[in-house]
Amino acid sequence: MQSDFIKYQAQTSPHPLALEISHAEGTFVYDTRGKEYLDFIAGVSANSLGHNHPKVKKAIIDQVNAYTHVMVYGEFVQKPAVELCKHLVNLLPQSKQWSVYLTNSGTEATEGALKLAKKFTGRTEIIAAKNAYHGNTQGAMSVCGNENQNRAFRPLVPGIKFITFNNEEELKKITSKTAAVLLETIQGGAGFIVPKNDYLLKVKKRCEEVGALLILDEIQTGIGRTGTFFGFENYNTTPDIIITGKGLGGGMPIGAFIAPNNMMSILKENPKLGHITTFGGHPVIAASALATVREISSTNLMAETLEKEKLFRKRLQHTAVNEIRGKGLLLALIVDSPEIASQIILKSLEKGLLLFWLLFEGRAVRITPPLNITNDEIEKGCEILLNVINEVTKN
Repeated sequence: MQSDFIKYQAQTSPHPLALEISHAEGTFVYDTRGKEYLDFIAGVSANSLGHNHPKVKKAIIDQVNAYTHVMVYGEFVQKPAVELCKHLVNLLPQSKQWSVYLTNSGTEATEGALKLAKKFTGRTEIIAAKNAYHGNTQGAMSVCGNENQNRAFRPLVPGIKFITFNNEEELKKITSKTAAVLLETIQGGAGFIVPKNDYLLKVKKRCEEVGALLILDEIQTGIGRTGTFFGFENYNTTPDIIITGKGLGGGMPIGAFIAPNNMMSILKENPKLGHITTFGGHPVIAASALATVREISSTNLMAETLEKEKLFRKRLQHTAVNEIRGKGLLLALIVDSPEIASQIILKSLEKGLLLFWLLFEGRAVRITPPLNITNDEIEKGCEILLNVINEVTKN
């Protein structure tokens, strides 16, 4: 099967992990040889409730038994999508009347948010952050400030300027020409860099001064991963447009961009069909997402996320770990070099622990387990990880 995987399925890198999966349950993934892997990745933050969660599984099966795709987005009333949008709106700050546009992925949500900002403001300039990641389509790549990733695909969308995350001096680049500033609430691919010194509040204030919109990318930080349902709640900042995805679907493919009703309504006309999608809001996907959102928002999982962060930080103290970045269950160990990070990730895989890299910070070891991981599982994984670090860094 691995040879067919390489031969027939398009690859994203020269050296895929090529783990042949048999099944997955809870916080564990199993390969076809019967080996068990403790999952500290959660599908790159997508499996918020782990694998095969009973409530999510039931919601999917029940919806498949009722109907699957029946019509393109926005034409028929389909209960799972309506209920999901309503639930998300009820979890947002009630200072605005929000509207949710469901998409197939985070990158499509980015595209929709950028189009919305340009049309609403009548401006074309977008400001984004260096080493950001918002997706991999042409528009989303245009706001990812990493030239190593972008140069092979230029020309991209024009009118993009970049600032350095947490650099307040560069906020003067936001002017009356700016349609929107797009930032990750916590920079992901750059190394799980958290905002400091009320940075997001200062960005929002500058946007208000010049009439620009603030778009916050919650694709990784949203859906309870940082201890609040959306990450921006930790920083007392409410954006004008919210992008989400990944963990929203409970392991199923989904995204959404969210904005006030008066803003979102401009996509309906002049021209009509200002943003369209065939499968966005798919009833089976929406049912999975609704079950996921209900479980996270109605239990203690978000509060427990912050306690689990403390446990990770306590257990992973090691002289080879220079720093633990992030918040909640969005964490990254920073070591001395990309070579050491890769050795830790690959050796941990051999020992039955799934870890991963970050896009633009080679020294990082990604830790983003399911939100419902147990303390015992954290202890087990940290013991494996510490042993691996000792093995990799011994003189």
